[in-house]
Amino acid sequence: MSVTSDYRVLEGKRLLLVISGGIAAYKCLELIRRLKERGVRVRAVLTEGAQQFVTPLSVAALSEEKVYTDLFSLTDESEMGHIRLSREADLVVVAPASADILARMAAGMANDLATTALLATDKPVMVVPAMNVMMWTNPATQANVRTLEGRGIRRLGPAAGDMACGEVGSGRMVEPMEIVAGIAAFFAERSVPKPLAGRRAVVTSGPTHEPIDPVRYIANRSSGKQGHAVAAALAALGADVTLVSGPVTLADPPGVRVVRVETAAEMLAASQSALPADIAVCAAAVADWRVAAAAGDKVKKGPDGPPTLTLAENPDILATLSQAGPARPRLVVGFAAETRDVLAYAAAKLAKKGCDWIVANDVATGTGTFGGDDNQVHLLRQGAQPETPLIEIWPRLSKTEVAARLAQAIADTFLSTSNHSPEPV
Repeated sequence: MSVTSDYRVLEGKRLLLVISGGIAAYKCLELIRRLKERGVRVRAVLTEGAQQFVTPLSVAALSEEKVYTDLFSLTDESEMGHIRLSREADLVVVAPASADILARMAAGMANDLATTALLATDKPVMVVPAMNVMMWTNPATQANVRTLEGRGIRRLGPAAGDMACGEVGSGRMVEPMEIVAGIAAFFAERSVPKPLAGRRAVVTSGPTHEPIDPVRYIANRSSGKQGHAVAAALAALGADVTLVSGPVTLADPPGVRVVRVETAAEMLAASQSALPADIAVCAAAVADWRVAAAAGDKVKKGPDGPPTLTLAENPDILATLSQAGPARPRLVVGFAAETRDVLAYAAAKLAKKGCDWIVANDVATGTGTFGGDDNQVHLLRQGAQPETPLIEIWPRLSKTEVAARLAQAIADTFLSTSNHSPEPV
């Protein structure tokens, strides 16, 4: 997350600070003081572990607010205190975020006031991890962090350096003023106008599974990471996004409406149901063929050898959405996953499908594109002549960065026109 030195965005903000157990909890006293200096109203929830390092009295003295510790406080819970706490803040910050509370958040547990408030909140959440380096690098912790980030929870840190346990490495809680800067950056981002506000987008993502019988299917290797990242990036710029997703193991992107499908026919139907839309991004790796007549029961081995499968062509989702007509999105973007002659095949696809842009990428063995976190793409746009598209060569980036760059290019296209219904470039 970027930081900012303009703290005026903090004036009048309400923050719920969840302090969990760890030696770094003492830094929260300074954090509260610095936030108060900048006009932030801070309420605090202390876990049982946090109270071993800082007292409710010291936190209350600095915040000038009542401090909450007990889920079953009769006075507070008669007013549904955990609900009220979680809803009356502009931002919930967990600092320090111990390995334990990260695990409980990822699991959706609600066994104390802190986790109950976190589970009940409808407000954005930021975590500031602090723990031993081995705990931070443990695969379980890393999996929990990925889960939380996939749900839209922001993370600040940890930093690297000397730790109270005597070890050195990543795991230190970032310093209080860095946290203040991170919180200010969060609010600054939210105050920036959203260039795609009021626009509707439909994004397809992941593979499709075309059944052979009840236990077997034909599919592509897509993980859905790129398509999901595109949906999240468009939503971050203010678009109202419907994500039509084939079978994936990814968390739903924050702020996105998700429709889950299995087959190409279902994906097409769901995409058309999401219209009208201003933007369509077809990032899914749709199986080109399906079995013409899938078996109702599992196909068994027999003395005559493997069965003969008769294939039928699946509907072409990109070409269908690109067809001229009142339901056609203003900007239709396709993806071309190729293993050789990437630009040549992508240019041909751009001309054939009738879409406006093609994002071409190399998925050959050894590139690590399928299932990986990085991608190198080329953006092809319709030029004055169909056979000579405009080509942008992008560097290798993370799929999140590719998505952000594509979403910004889409936003720039709409912003470059004077009316509210721009024509694609």
